[in-house]
Amino acid sequence: MRDVIVVGGGIVGLATAHEILRRRPGADVLVAEKESEVGQHQSGHNSGVIHAGVYYAPGSLKARFCREGAARTREYCAEKRIPFSDTGKLVVATTAVEVRRLEELTVRARANELSVTPLSGDALREREPHITGLAALHVHATGITDYPGVCRALASDISAAGGVVRTSTAVTAIDETPTSVTVTAVETRDTNRWERVESARQVIVCAGLQADRLAAMSGLNQGAEAFQIVPFRGEYYRLPASRRDLIDALIYPVPDPDLPFLGVHLTRTIDGGITVGPNAVLGFSREGYRKGSLNVRDVTAFARFPGMWQVARAHWRTGLTEQRDSWRRRGYLDLVRRYCPELTIDDLLPEPAGIRAQAVLRDGTLVHDFLIRSTDRTVHVCNAPSPAATSAFPIAEHIVDLATAPA
Repeated sequence: MRDVIVVGGGIVGLATAHEILRRRPGADVLVAEKESEVGQHQSGHNSGVIHAGVYYAPGSLKARFCREGAARTREYCAEKRIPFSDTGKLVVATTAVEVRRLEELTVRARANELSVTPLSGDALREREPHITGLAALHVHATGITDYPGVCRALASDISAAGGVVRTSTAVTAIDETPTSVTVTAVETRDTNRWERVESARQVIVCAGLQADRLAAMSGLNQGAEAFQIVPFRGEYYRLPASRRDLIDALIYPVPDPDLPFLGVHLTRTIDGGITVGPNAVLGFSREGYRKGSLNVRDVTAFARFPGMWQVARAHWRTGLTEQRDSWRRRGYLDLVRRYCPELTIDDLLPEPAGIRAQAVLRDGTLVHDFLIRSTDRTVHVCNAPSPAATSAFPIAEHIVDLATAPA
């Protein structure tokens, strides 16, 4: 019997296995990942930003873990020689309504003990000559890194410490008894498939886009407490090489406080480029990154979930606008030109999309904070979208604290 099985080889699952082995050298730890490589979904399809934690409600898990996680991410990258850069971020207000929201955001940032500097429109233009706005907030502690590289380094550390990272292994059942947990999985190698059954004293599930389905296997997703993972495609473009000097810091719009998305922004990438995005378009396939991807099982799941209809009623106008701009580059460009008016349609070059796993409760609540549920011998990370990559190390510590096995 193993000590711990971690389901999910994204950055949170890998950081959790890494933390277990740090605390308990020699522990028998298995990471089961259904893809052929680690970090293939949210951990590998994101903007690469090391977030400071400016947006999150003071005292929330996101606020606590993001601030600490940003420092820990930098430390780990420095230790493993993974490239990172402290770029800073400018949140830019372009309307009177956004100026008021920016003032509220400044108060929140300071409550979260972050170093921020308000800027006038003139001061913004002096700092970023290609960006216009009525006001801005300079968030000093924002940066960028290579999160897929972080995932690969964590997997290597786990193996070096005696753990096992088993890819191409999809979990199909979790059965818990008072003394152990049995995990059934299907392993695929080339064209061969076979069933594996493993037992452990504890199981920790960090399943991202499949979190609701894995939680249901442990009886943690039913009745009034039910939640549904709804996929939102985050579509990006990349600016041409000739625009690489367009910005110095990352440029963000002021977000809508009612939605868990940050708006279309300009992000420097660790390879020297600049991406534009993401938007937030309802996805019709949890793991379909190509535009137009459709998975009938995924669509049926959220179509049958009452909370999804509550979300649709509350945000249908926003949803229609996002869908329109997804297919119409000109609409997407208009969002960026609000603060960077010199960009043209020809500047928007293709870039792979990402998919955000957003938990929705039965009453239609979009879960804003990290959501973690547990049984006696399992812990499930049910909602861990951005800034989970930044926050992975403190999330892992919190999970391992929760996962102390009964005597």
